[in-house]
Amino acid sequence: MSGTSERPRPAAVAAPDSSAPSVTERVALARLDGTGFALGELRTLTRPAPVQPTPAGHRADREAPGHHADPDARGSHPGAPDQRAAALNHRRGADPDLRDYRAAFNAARLPMAVVDRRGTVVTANDALAELVGSERTALRDRAAADLVDLASDDRTWHAYHEVLRGRRSRFRCTRRLKHPDGRTLWAEVTVAPLPDGGTVLLSLSDISERRELQARIRHLQMHDPVTRLPNRTLFFERLSAALESSYDHGRTGRIGLCYLDLDGFKAVNDTLGHRVGDRLLAAVACRLTECADNDGHSRGGSHLVARLGGDEFAILVEDSAGTEQLADLARAVLAALRLPFDLAGQRLSVSASIGVVERAADGTTPTGLMQVADTTLYWAKADGKARWTLFDPERNAHRMTRQALSSTLRPAVEREEFVLQYQPLVGMADGVVEGVEALVRWNHPQFGILAPNRFIGIAEEDGSIVQLGRWVLRTACLQAREWQRDHPAERPLFVSVNVAVRQVWDSDLVADVAAILAETGLTPHLLQLELTESAVMGSAGRPLQALQALSDMGVRIAIDDFGTGYSNLAYLSRLPVSVLKLDGSFVRGFRYDGGAHPNPADETIVETLVHLAHRLGLTVTAECVETAGQAARLRRIGCDTGQGWLYSRAVAPERIAEMIGAGPLKV
Repeated sequence: MSGTSERPRPAAVAAPDSSAPSVTERVALARLDGTGFALGELRTLTRPAPVQPTPAGHRADREAPGHHADPDARGSHPGAPDQRAAALNHRRGADPDLRDYRAAFNAARLPMAVVDRRGTVVTANDALAELVGSERTALRDRAAADLVDLASDDRTWHAYHEVLRGRRSRFRCTRRLKHPDGRTLWAEVTVAPLPDGGTVLLSLSDISERRELQARIRHLQMHDPVTRLPNRTLFFERLSAALESSYDHGRTGRIGLCYLDLDGFKAVNDTLGHRVGDRLLAAVACRLTECADNDGHSRGGSHLVARLGGDEFAILVEDSAGTEQLADLARAVLAALRLPFDLAGQRLSVSASIGVVERAADGTTPTGLMQVADTTLYWAKADGKARWTLFDPERNAHRMTRQALSSTLRPAVEREEFVLQYQPLVGMADGVVEGVEALVRWNHPQFGILAPNRFIGIAEEDGSIVQLGRWVLRTACLQAREWQRDHPAERPLFVSVNVAVRQVWDSDLVADVAAILAETGLTPHLLQLELTESAVMGSAGRPLQALQALSDMGVRIAIDDFGTGYSNLAYLSRLPVSVLKLDGSFVRGFRYDGGAHPNPADETIVETLVHLAHRLGLTVTAECVETAGQAARLRRIGCDTGQGWLYSRAVAPERIAEMIGAGPLKV
């Protein structure tokens, strides 16, 4: 027969070189092999199948290379499956690179598995089989997530499925696994897509040693090296966690804290050295831990004992049973610390001050709790040390108010929020107003009118008393001069102004007084400056020189609250004093009304002081005169002037103007 009538043999159609399978054969070969490693490399290892010459008379469309590359088309020929299998078998046996990848996958010490898009294991290596305690072949078709506990939390499960669906390029997590030999190990699980697009590679890395090292490092970071107790960082972590979980089922929803500080610990470091100090801290930590462990009110689990720094410790009581539990714990701590410490031949005694806070966890923040605990600890020290003090909301409100006043005091002077009121100083003999005492009031925008006892102490502490005192002095002198001009025919009133000792030290009081008198035109003898007995009696150097210069200028100097301070009478002969103002505690002993009986001793003391002052050329003013009986007895004793509610409270300048020239006050 002629060549045109013969059909080409199938072998001639698909007779590629055995070293170069077609694209379809390469994909099938990779799938049959089941290892993910060969897939990416086969693209570079294979070569295009050569196109065979088309025999004469055969239709070109049946012999197109693209058509014959379709496995289904080639499979339609008789004997095609056998030829394809033979080619694949030949390829698997003949490709040394593919064998190397498969051998590397199986022999790798890193546990690995190829997983399909459904999450099912296609193949796994021996290392993974050993890790989970199974045969490698038995892992096939098992859910990969079950092998490494990927379904234990929603976030991990979602991320894992995002990789399976091709929506995420990589996923990594840490899992705690149980080894078949019973030990626990930490593994880092990584899931990443393979180049074929149909599978992912799951691999595990044992990070147990790394985790153990991290745990040791964290322990060092979170614990104090001297006492081995949790440090401030770990304390705040536990405190935050306790506040967040306080309303879990079965909990009280309350929290308590004992915040303590060793009294006089600095002296131990300074005299015996830091080594002994560190030993003492470690011994204190042991006793605190013992007290916390032996707390009979504990609802399960011991309390957290932490060293917050220096000689400060804290005992955190989670799930507190109430104030009594914290009080009992504080008492136990104080009792334990009172016992002497024997430290390498050194016998030491130590005490502590403890601030105790117990409250509902709702609305409490770690910072807020520590702030009130610190405040309460300060109260315990201020109250005498070696004691515990319970947080008092009212006392804290007073402290907060004081802090608010302190922060706004200086600006208030500049904004002129202060006003002066004046209380008459009345002659005991005739009842006529002879002078006035200027009393400052703070018209606070939030708290209203505040008396001097609310802010003068604050002003003395922060130094603003100098600025405020200068304003009071100038305003009072201006007012006295105005009364003098408005009532030229009447005897002018003198004005008495209180002066703090800090004004004498921190400013040039003499220059200030001289400048204000010159500015206002007030004559010096109409100005009286009042200083407390404790401030005047200890005066020496600059304060004494200032008082002498003021007296030489003609300004009168008065000792306020005389009889309650040093009462050193020897100073009276050396100080340039003009007036003694007797403290009101003596005058109150003169009362007969309301069933009260006068104190004979008070009357004797006042009478003696009045006679002494007169012999020294001084005048005497009695404070806090409230009844006519007191006034009568003071008049009989010989007191010069009186001041008190019997005559008038502190009033506005307009009311004082009405009293000038009006004769004796009606009482």
